[in-house]
Amino acid sequence: MLRTLSIRDFVIVDSIELEFAPGFTVFTGETGAGKSILIDALALALGGRGDASVVREGAAKADITAEFSTHAQVDAWLAEQEFTNDEGTVLLRRVIDNAGRSKAFINGISATAAQLREVGEMLVDIHGQHAHQSLLKLDAQRVLLDTQAGLLDNAKAVAAAFKEWRAIARQREEFETNAKNVLLERERLEWQVGELEKLAVKPGEWTEISNEHSRLAHAASLLEGAQEALNVISESESSPILSQLSALTLKLGKLSDVDAALKPVVDALEPARIQLQEAVYALNDYLGRVELDPERLQEVEARLDAIHSTARKFRVAPEDLPQEYETLSVQLKQLADASDVEALRAQEEKRKAEYMSAAGKLSKARARAAEALSEAVTAAMQDLSMAGGRFVVALNACEPAAYGLEQVEFMVAAHAGTSPRPLAKVASGGELARISLAISVITSTATVTPTLIFDEVDSGIGGGVAEVVGRLLKRLGQDRQVLCVTHLPQVASQANQHFQVSKRSAEGRTLSSIDALDSKARIEEIARMLGGLEITATTRKHARELLAS
Repeated sequence: MLRTLSIRDFVIVDSIELEFAPGFTVFTGETGAGKSILIDALALALGGRGDASVVREGAAKADITAEFSTHAQVDAWLAEQEFTNDEGTVLLRRVIDNAGRSKAFINGISATAAQLREVGEMLVDIHGQHAHQSLLKLDAQRVLLDTQAGLLDNAKAVAAAFKEWRAIARQREEFETNAKNVLLERERLEWQVGELEKLAVKPGEWTEISNEHSRLAHAASLLEGAQEALNVISESESSPILSQLSALTLKLGKLSDVDAALKPVVDALEPARIQLQEAVYALNDYLGRVELDPERLQEVEARLDAIHSTARKFRVAPEDLPQEYETLSVQLKQLADASDVEALRAQEEKRKAEYMSAAGKLSKARARAAEALSEAVTAAMQDLSMAGGRFVVALNACEPAAYGLEQVEFMVAAHAGTSPRPLAKVASGGELARISLAISVITSTATVTPTLIFDEVDSGIGGGVAEVVGRLLKRLGQDRQVLCVTHLPQVASQANQHFQVSKRSAEGRTLSSIDALDSKARIEEIARMLGGLEITATTRKHARELLAS
């Protein structure tokens, strides 16, 4: 439920703070006073589109904040999106500056307009004054029926099944049209995969074999250098370094017994002697492992040449050949599957059967929903001065499509004894407005949305019908919070809460203000709506009668 609405510098509103109650609330006022501006501001806080034009002239930014009570679905969404939720409320805020830049916040945390829209759809359902125009479109009629019946997920599943079926069908058709090109591509891939399969390059092999080639190619130099180092350190006939260092360490060790000042020198030389000895062991081990192997060198060079030549042929780096083999193998498999026309036909039939099954279930559910909606709207028409009229939701069979096996079409017989015809062809403006209102009220009860807004949906209605509409909205307000912008006194008189929207001039600017009306002020406003600018005792009496009814 909408608790509060704060509007700053929006169109012709400078500053407004409103508190809302449960039940049925109306907004009235003279034409051009800004009644619908209030709905536009709320729509902006709910993620609607906005630009710099909504900022009041001379102001830096428009700022709209709406506070709502939450329900379980909203609480779960807030937790999932990591927006903090305190005491069962949610605060939605939208700021648009005079350069058109927009910022959105949920509970004080930065959000996107898409997130505002997502949570807003769970909080508010707005029926605009031109909503009846969409009823003339078949697609809108189908969506409305599916929404009313809770079939939107089923419809999405049917659309997905149709998409899969048609994708396989197109693939089969393309193959049958381009069979020659497909076969040529398949032959090319088979040759490429065969070449790589025969070479059988393993991941990491290029690096390993390159290192081995470098070692084998330089084996003589490596052996010669290692042997020379070993000779100098320990095997030279003329005083190798290790022997000299050992003798020197021994001699200085004896002298350090005479003068302890030499002890640090001995301590420094001993690790050097040990390291040289370790180097000797390592060189002997290396010389034992490295050997000249011309035959292996020849094998490695041949392997390197084969890998390098193939890499150039495929225009990839040598180390990428294993990945190229995997990629081409997958492409070949896909093409082999795709070029099997019988397999494609089998897949196509399978996908078609899945679509037909899902679409058939949707058709049955739509048929039940169509009957229920037809009965409900027909009953409502009797109370809206369309006695004897009938409303029929027709399900016209059509070729399989993304939306199913039937096209939904709203039909109406405005008078008794006439056959139902398409809504767009037989309904007058007033009749269309009444039917739209009936559908809006009926379909609203099928959702869990706690706040319903009707923005002048009663246009084209008057007299006794207007009183029925008012009672209809008031009855709906017993279960939901209903906000309604209206110009009809018969509707306004049924409200539990009444706001008056008016214009005033300040410093050469036109500004809009909204005031909550008490009992006395409501009589004056209803009387104004009944009698225009000149309010008489008679119109006040009529106003009191309307409010008392």
